[in-house]
Amino acid sequence: MKSPVLVFALTLLAAASLRAEDPATFEVGGFKFTRPAEWKWVAVTSPMRKAQLAVPGKDGAKPAEMTFFHFGAGGAGGVDANVKRWLGQFESKEGADKVEPETIGGVKVMFVSTEGTFSGGMPGAAAAPLENYALLGAILDHADGAVFVKMTGPAAVVQGAAKQFRAFIAAAAGAK
Repeated sequence: MKSPVLVFALTLLAAASLRAEDPATFEVGGFKFTRPAEWKWVAVTSPMRKAQLAVPGKDGAKPAEMTFFHFGAGGAGGVDANVKRWLGQFESKEGADKVEPETIGGVKVMFVSTEGTFSGGMPGAAAAPLENYALLGAILDHADGAVFVKMTGPAAVVQGAAKQFRAFIAAAAGAK
């Protein structure tokens, strides 16, 4: 029979390891991001990704995926190439593509959004088209290379998180 002290100590260790795996704040390419509590930390699924989150849907809906990339100065082909690639992953509804440059806290941020049928995935891999999907993206300019943040998922989930996404990006850009 385990002593109550040992059980308590093991419980504390387990809780501490969960907190270490699920950071409330994390850094990508010189920007500090503060994860909303309801957005779940996900172990990265590709060595190219610097962080990954799941944005939950309501009533058990499939979550949206948010990925973070940083390739260093001059990496990833630049802002325009990435905007074109992101939008190219969608068969967008008419008038849905939006590319909006802003400056937040002295940081140039390019916001990108669209909705329609998503055919994303890793380059060169076949992906089943996903209807009624949406994209929210932000590219944050930095001297050490841009940081690319991309949320894709069911349109209702992505659109429902739009205001929170912009606030999340603005906080990181302003907290530089």
